[in-house]
Amino acid sequence: MRERFTAMPLLWRVFLTNALLLAVAFGLLALAPVTVSVPVALTELLVLAGGTLALLPLDVVLLRPAFQPLHEVAKAMRRIDPLSPGRRAPVVGGPDVRALARTFNEMLDRLETERRESARRALMVQEDERQRVARELHDEVGQTLTAIMLQIESLTAKVPEGMREELDELRETARLGAEDVRRIAVRLRPEALQDLGLQSALSALATSFGEHAGVRVDRQLERILPLSEEQELVIYRVAQEALTNVARHARATSAQITLGRSDGHVMLRVRNDGQGLPTLAESSSTGIRGMRERAMLIGAQLSIGPADGGGTEVVLRVPVEA
Repeated sequence: MRERFTAMPLLWRVFLTNALLLAVAFGLLALAPVTVSVPVALTELLVLAGGTLALLPLDVVLLRPAFQPLHEVAKAMRRIDPLSPGRRAPVVGGPDVRALARTFNEMLDRLETERRESARRALMVQEDERQRVARELHDEVGQTLTAIMLQIESLTAKVPEGMREELDELRETARLGAEDVRRIAVRLRPEALQDLGLQSALSALATSFGEHAGVRVDRQLERILPLSEEQELVIYRVAQEALTNVARHARATSAQITLGRSDGHVMLRVRNDGQGLPTLAESSSTGIRGMRERAMLIGAQLSIGPADGGGTEVVLRVPVEA
């Protein structure tokens, strides 16, 4: 009987509960030595008020189990984060509550699918634009700076001795500008990722980051991994953003990049010994959001938290087939 009552729609459970309370109240009025006169006497009014107040807690106790699954589903809905896909509301309670939970989960499935496709298209457009900007920087700005260096070199022998030091400084400035343009172009378009693969690209990224940020970067990169081109691109961009956050906010002296397989996943781990998570999370929320959106694109899980021994650890778990 209890299982049948639990399986009833919410409307009928509430109706039967209230009907039971009304029947109890009717029985008490019919069988108890209580009279109601017209007009109502004060003592009679107090008896009726006391009976009503006694039935109200009973009503709450009887209705609470009916609404408890609805509260659980609502609590689960509030905990769902669009940037952490995969979570679903529990399908519990009566048929009405279960139907609501299933409908909500189906809506989440549609939203996540559409968002993943939209993010994929946006990522491809962004990467195409990065390649175009990098190509223009390399072919136009880089060549212009190189031409300036050659012109300065040709002028060195023609100017007076007193001006050669200034020309040398100008040539050095142009050389540093050309190197900066080349470095920016490489960050925008990781040629090593396309030509040599993910491991070589991450190794080159770690080397470049260590040289410019003054941070020692250790790396442990597994060579052969079953990854698609899209997954490799997301892993590279997440590692790039994680190292950028280390340089900007962590004040670290060393970092570590680990890439390998574990329990049906390819795991990227970027760890540093800096000042920890709070400053990083507050100062680079846009970068962290970008990493989460890229992880969502390939159905990966991204976690950011304190590392063992201090600092911050970024872990990306990419599901792959055996």
